[in-house]
Amino acid sequence: MNRFQVRKVAVLGAGVMGAQIAAHLVNVRVPVVLFDLPAKEGPKSGIAIKAIEGLKKLKPSPLGVADEAAQIQAANYEEHLDLLKGCDLVIEAIAERMDWKLDLYRKIAPFVAPQAIVASNTSGLSITKLGEALPEAIKPRFCGIHFFNPPRYMALVELIATPTTQPEILDQLETFVTTALGKSVVRAKDTPNFVANRVGIAGMMATMIEAEKFGLSFDVVDDLTGKKMGRASSGTFRTADVVGLDTMAHVVKTMQDNLKSDPFYATYQTPAVLAKLIEQGALGQKTGAGFYKKAGKDILRLDPAKGEYVASGAKAEAIVERMLKKAPAERLKLLRESTHPQAQFVWAILRDSFHYCAVHLAEIADGARDVDFAMRWGFGSQQGPFELWQAAGWKQVAGWIAEDIAAGKTLSSAPLPAWVTDGRDGVHTAEGSWSASQNKYLPLSNLPVYARQAFRENVLGSGAAKALDTGTEEFRNDEIRVWSADGEVLIASITAKLHLISPAVTEGLLKAVEIAEAKYQGLVIWSPDDVFSAGANLESLLPVFMKLGAKGIKPEEKKLQDAMLRIRYAQVPVVAALRGLALGGGCELAVHCARRVAHMESYIGLVEVGVGLIPGGGGLAYAARRAAEMASAAGASADLFAFLKEPFTSAATARVGTSALEARKLGYLIDGDVIVPHKDELLHVATAQVQAMAATGYRPPPKALFPVAGRNAIATIKGQLANLRDGGFASAHDFHIATLIAEVVCGGDVDAGSLVTEEYLMALERDRFCALLEHPKTQERIMGMLQTGKPVRN
Repeated sequence: MNRFQVRKVAVLGAGVMGAQIAAHLVNVRVPVVLFDLPAKEGPKSGIAIKAIEGLKKLKPSPLGVADEAAQIQAANYEEHLDLLKGCDLVIEAIAERMDWKLDLYRKIAPFVAPQAIVASNTSGLSITKLGEALPEAIKPRFCGIHFFNPPRYMALVELIATPTTQPEILDQLETFVTTALGKSVVRAKDTPNFVANRVGIAGMMATMIEAEKFGLSFDVVDDLTGKKMGRASSGTFRTADVVGLDTMAHVVKTMQDNLKSDPFYATYQTPAVLAKLIEQGALGQKTGAGFYKKAGKDILRLDPAKGEYVASGAKAEAIVERMLKKAPAERLKLLRESTHPQAQFVWAILRDSFHYCAVHLAEIADGARDVDFAMRWGFGSQQGPFELWQAAGWKQVAGWIAEDIAAGKTLSSAPLPAWVTDGRDGVHTAEGSWSASQNKYLPLSNLPVYARQAFRENVLGSGAAKALDTGTEEFRNDEIRVWSADGEVLIASITAKLHLISPAVTEGLLKAVEIAEAKYQGLVIWSPDDVFSAGANLESLLPVFMKLGAKGIKPEEKKLQDAMLRIRYAQVPVVAALRGLALGGGCELAVHCARRVAHMESYIGLVEVGVGLIPGGGGLAYAARRAAEMASAAGASADLFAFLKEPFTSAATARVGTSALEARKLGYLIDGDVIVPHKDELLHVATAQVQAMAATGYRPPPKALFPVAGRNAIATIKGQLANLRDGGFASAHDFHIATLIAEVVCGGDVDAGSLVTEEYLMALERDRFCALLEHPKTQERIMGMLQTGKPVRN
């Protein structure tokens, strides 16, 4: 298969989805042109220009860095259709109107490049019907591409072929969407609402029906159907508000219009409460009211019986919450046999989900794995419906469903398909996942792009190897595993909760460097989940502090700092593979590595002020050294103090880069570090970086003296801090902590330009870190964080 090169992408439609798809494209450095209709007044591309500006204001931000909005080229259909000739991918994302889309296709067809793929981002319209408006030459290169909202954060992209789509076109697009955009692909059949919305929206409708049947309020339902069930924290009704009630109603209408012979058709009728809210213009979060409404700091919920908003916050009953914590088999048995209405409700919606997915599997998806992946990646479920059913005991649960169907308790009288009760123990096996349409087990896709995912995401029952149970183990303690997958590159995986750095982790990292230098090309610090390291484990040092006070902590702090320097000056390259949280000590560990490979959604920063401390693992020494290096590169006349302002402010305000792009802007990632769009390619890329560095004769950086800004810079910062304190913008303790940070990054009481070592700055860090440990205000902050998980402002 020839490599599909995407030099530029055109996005047609600057609405909510189109603009955010364009934003994500520039996040991953893909040039993009955003088209919309010509404006009636002002610049002809004014609609697209306004949409691009609007991206900077959205929360959560669709842009990794707000300034990147300028990289999106605004265009209109009247003046700029020629630009399509330079685009290798055209994504149509206009409103869900078949007639509008078909008119647009006729307009763009003469300008589409001969090699370009054309794809429609529709949430449920027939891709086959859409493709019929295209010339014969384009039809083989046309398909559906369904991003989930918001496109930057949601993993799922559904790809949908038409009968005329060339198979290699879908392969090329899946490869690009996976590795370049960082998305997880499910191939869906061209049926109404495809896979995720078909199952997800049907599930939401069923939940609304069952909630009314059991007399449960919206807030109780959301508490039950959120994290307690391993789903997105927003639950059901709050999710509908976030999505937009009009959007949800549109998806439901697609089902009403196109699924009249569906045995679950009765459940697709728009609930009266939803219809009334839409009629009143209460469309959810975007209009300020829906199932919920914000009133000042309070969140109110609609009481349908009263027709007014009332106080919310009701939770699941404790007895039901305990049931939901049990293992799957016991959990479902308890829920089904309970007489508690909340328990009966939860069993009912789970049973409805299993029943619906079984009946529709052959129609909507190639296999059961696709349904489970779609619900994980598109709706935030920890497990898909088939996974949960199988984990709870396939035969037992199938029997319960059949009994409920016979008793008339289910939403449809449709029987379970014959394959469900043919003696199997589930749909996911080591051989593959069950395809009801093909009557066989299908393995995972073998597209070459997936060779980049060393420990690829899979489903329960597949028998897929877990990363931390594989490879050759070199060292292990309770909080870290040091191992190799290939015999060439060593891996250190922190296994402690939140991967907090404790003395045991420090011991393991030092051991890993020692082993890597003796036997391997280099070392990658990587763990197979969404945390690199959330910081130092303060709780692990409490016994020492209680016995010896701050003087007992100082030697432990020096061990941590020495470990950071050991990593920095290792004789083999050490690469940090960052994903998710890299905070405090985790950030310090990353910046002392030879290189960083970071997933796009990495959150990196020095946050110690939140617990009344300063960074103590070399983070401030790194900031001072890095500022000196940047000043030196800028020329002899460069002002060192100018390069210290941003790192000082970031540390003093606990500012976190909310993307790898922003972390680069803050200096936690630097030129030469690599940003990876797909989380599951992180280890592959980090390993390749180690191998490339080793192959080119890697040597650690030479130890060198560097200049610091000195006492005058400290005085300048203190003056600015005093203004903040006196103006009521910072507490006295905040002023004290920030002053100590300034003292370290500026090198203490020395002349400007004095040459120092990293060890000297780390000694300053230690002294001030330990002094703060003795401060009662800092102790209040630490205890508050340990007890509540929230920062204390004092």
